[in-house]
Amino acid sequence: MLRTLRAEGVDISAASSDPAAQTALILFEPRLPDVTRVHYYRAGSAGSRMAPDVLDRAFATTAPPVLHLIGITPVLGRAASTHALRLARERRTPVCPDVNHRSRLWTADQASVVLRDGIPYVDILISSTDEFSLCLPPGSPADITVQAGQLPAARVTEIVVKLGPDGATSYTHPQPHPANLPTGPRPIADTHPAKRPSRPHHAIDGSLHQPAVPVQAVDPVGASDAFVAGYLSALLDGGGVVGSPHVLPPFSPSRANLWPCLVTNTAAVPAARPSS
Repeated sequence: MLRTLRAEGVDISAASSDPAAQTALILFEPRLPDVTRVHYYRAGSAGSRMAPDVLDRAFATTAPPVLHLIGITPVLGRAASTHALRLARERRTPVCPDVNHRSRLWTADQASVVLRDGIPYVDILISSTDEFSLCLPPGSPADITVQAGQLPAARVTEIVVKLGPDGATSYTHPQPHPANLPTGPRPIADTHPAKRPSRPHHAIDGSLHQPAVPVQAVDPVGASDAFVAGYLSALLDGGGVVGSPHVLPPFSPSRANLWPCLVTNTAAVPAARPSS
């Protein structure tokens, strides 16, 4: 597994193994042409047994430019997740979690307690509309725009809300973006004219909505993960451009990241890019 990752250009210098534990497994069971059942086998896996000292060695070897966590991570090992957040704060590493709530692993109330505790460490938050409230105090307004306006006070500079077939919306706060990320525009290859992303829509409240690219969904499994992967890739590349001629305001370069991977019909569609 490590050999394959290394062959794909992934830095594995900080990777470690646990000889007493198995590797987690995921199985896909196609039930119908458009229905796939997913089975996870994570209990007792090496990842669930990760101790804080493993993270200490990893950060000492090469501190990541961005720390990305998902809602499943603290379920498997809360101590390690909390320690990772603290290390990121100490190293000034931007933190970008994806809520990614899984009700089969824990209840909404359990998730909400942990997610709210982690918000003070977060720079960029990614969530879908139905799980965003898990990050907010009980009794918060139901309107997503009002909800998004509550988090910047906690240091969150950007909130990306996944809207499935309707695309995605970014809410930003007028303050400097995470300092350790690259800035400035980068060249991006235009997509095929028939599938070029629609122009982003700026709202009065400062949000930016990017419509999805209409395609026929082939396999919806992993669509959300693919969207986040595209977003993080553009974030690390510096962002700065949405589509070909659409340049974003200089105060929020990462808003450009909404377009590299758009969700439509529950399927993730990566746009053409000149680099891997």
